[in-house]
Amino acid sequence: GSYLRTEGFDVVEAVDGEDALAQIAQRAPELIVLDLRLPGISGLDVLREIRRTSAVYVIVLTARADETDKLIGLELGADDYITKPFSPRELVARVRAVLRRGREDPLGAGSSDHSDDDVTRLAGLTIDAGRHEVSVDDEPVELTSLEFQLLATLAEAPGRVFTRRQLIERVWGRDFSGDVRLGDVRISKHRRALGDAADEVLGWSLSEMC
Repeated sequence: GSYLRTEGFDVVEAVDGEDALAQIAQRAPELIVLDLRLPGISGLDVLREIRRTSAVYVIVLTARADETDKLIGLELGADDYITKPFSPRELVARVRAVLRRGREDPLGAGSSDHSDDDVTRLAGLTIDAGRHEVSVDDEPVELTSLEFQLLATLAEAPGRVFTRRQLIERVWGRDFSGDVRLGDVRISKHRRALGDAADEVLGWSLSEMC
């Protein structure tokens, strides 16, 4: 926390899972750095609760051996992860990289002027970039900001085969230094959430990604 403050970030720290949820509800942070090994309520349960009501950016901290927790965290909607031990500079770099995504909305998602040009329709799938909304057969689909950006990127070229690195660079940015398989988890989640409509956008198997 002290290193982030030195770099100009406004930081609020929580002592356990319950305190974290209370601080989040009170302060509505722009980004959360969440240790999955919190005392009290587990970090994964905190993340589940966050994702029930918020699309705030979340970076999870995991121990090197906690592969399962890392994958569960990504499934629950974490935007990035860092494996402990890590350097303060790496944390700052990851925080800045995640925050920059909000200024790089695909399909013009950040525009305040809404029009039909903001809406992409593929089979039963509707992506409204102006409102940051996704629906399948008129039923809303809940996605985090990062998941929306990934889906919007894929919708720009339905059926196209992307390599992992291409998707990482388009959605996470060229300076991303984490696991390039991060997109696999997101795409698997999209397939489950979108059902048959996924074939129009995700018209290729994960085994084709390299």
